[in-house]
Amino acid sequence: MADRHNFGPRHFNSFSGADIKAVFGNKEIGELQAISYAIQREKAPIYVMGHKNPLAFSRGKRGIAGACVFVLFDSHAMLTEMGIYSGDDGESKFLSSKDEYRPIAEGDAVSPVGVGNISESSAVTDAGSINFDAAYEPSKAWYVDQIPPFDVTITAANEYGAAMSMRIIGVELLNEGYGISVDDMVSEQQMTFVARAISPWRKVRRWKLDYSGAASKVTDA
Repeated sequence: MADRHNFGPRHFNSFSGADIKAVFGNKEIGELQAISYAIQREKAPIYVMGHKNPLAFSRGKRGIAGACVFVLFDSHAMLTEMGIYSGDDGESKFLSSKDEYRPIAEGDAVSPVGVGNISESSAVTDAGSINFDAAYEPSKAWYVDQIPPFDVTITAANEYGAAMSMRIIGVELLNEGYGISVDDMVSEQQMTFVARAISPWRKVRRWKLDYSGAASKVTDA
């Protein structure tokens, strides 16, 4: 029988923010400074006459929400990778009205100043119906709340060869905030989001390190 008080040597792994990378959709966002989430669920007590304490708890809806903080260097972090300032024409788009105000492309550059892109030609046909091609077009997002849903994959690997991963599924960005003052050494953007599901942290790999200089990759999960 094993001695339950025999606490032999065990190996534990820890990770810091410097060990972590985050991929939004299929783009690694290097400007991400912090990310957090919270899971809440409605649970209500059930009472009956003659009992002061609840006899059971009814389980209801679950909600997942969180927040991100980005460092602002010389461009908007999300819109540069997943929006209108991205040079990749294969980015996810949404259907927008041509009458909306938006930044507009000027040659190969996109003006950072909001400019009206009001359509001069009417989208209403002589028959009184809407010409959809004249009224709407697929567009890249110029506000973060226009970005289509995406997954956030977070991976961590420390210097001892341990690695883990988690995923936030179906992320929808809601709010964006920014401010700067004369006392700020770093310029930051804050965003909040909701999500459909969470795939929690799990061990995904471990490298068996040979400190003589060689390293062999070993899969644990």
